[in-house]
Order: sequence, then C-alpha cells, then structure tokens
Amino acid sequence: MSRLYMKQKVFSLGGRFTVKDDQEMDKYYVEGSFLKIPKTFTILDRDQREVALITKKVFSFLPKFFVDVDGEEIITIQKEFSFFRARYHIAGVGVEVQGDFWNKRFDVVSNGDYVARVNEKWFTWGDTYEIDVQDESYEHIVIALVVAIDFVKQEERNASNSGG
Repeated sequence: MSRLYMKQKVFSLGGRFTVKDDQEMDKYYVEGSFLKIPKTFTILDRDQREVALITKKVFSFLPKFFVDVDGEEIITIQKEFSFFRARYHIAGVGVEVQGDFWNKRFDVVSNGDYVARVNEKWFTWGDTYEIDVQDESYEHIVIALVVAIDFVKQEERNASNSGG
C-alpha cells in the first residue's frame, strides 16, 4: 500500500504541481498545458517518463475528457445532460468510481475490488488530496483519475463563475 499527497497550487497558470509520497518526496510531476488546444495534463514519474496524459476533447457538445495511462486510453469522463447539478459518467477498462467524487471523497474499484481511496483535505490553500493506493499496480491510473476529476471540477467552477 502507498500513500500519496497531491496539492494543486491555486495560482498556477500552467497547472504545474507535484504528487508526493508519504516521506514528502516528489513522486510524480503534473504539467498542464497553457494556452494550448486541446487542454492537456501530462503526468511524469521521478525519471521524467510520461505515465499518463489527460486530454479535453475539442468540439464536443458536452465536455469529454480522455485519460491515457502508460500509452493506452483507459478512462473516458463524459458530461451527461442534466438541468440541475452537473453529472459525469466515468467509463474505463474495469475501473469505476464509487462514492461522491464531487465532494472528492471516493473509492476507485477495479473488477469489484477496492484499489484506492481518495479524500480531499479541508482547510488547505489549494486543492489537497490524500490518496491511499491499496493495489500499487493501479497507482498511475489512480493519479490520472484524481487529476482528471480535479480538472473537470475546475471547469465546472469556471463555467458557473462566468455564468455559463
């Protein structure tokens, strides 16, 4: 089991931040594109190798995001049509999210087995997550999923703040 911490810096224009291990050492680096279409987030390991890529689909009626992990598209996040609260469908190869990902407290399950738990930490500057990965073979998937969900939530906040 591994425990990771992701703290996104509030004023980071390009979306650059790190994911730390339980010894507070940098384990992953997340780099968001700035003024690039389509918007992407690249996740790199300690050796600067790409382990995941998150891409927002361009020219889509409802927002859609693709998550590639280790060079393979494995997760799609699609906004569903709704009149009140925004809803998203998360589809992946045997991966699902259980719990309330809008409040950032959820479990990641694969083929019925619990593989990770994600909790947002309260009263922090910026979005801070504590991520417990039970099955470390899913670590790249879990990190990519947390970054993607946080990106989706940021898009929702931006849309509601702009009145759209």
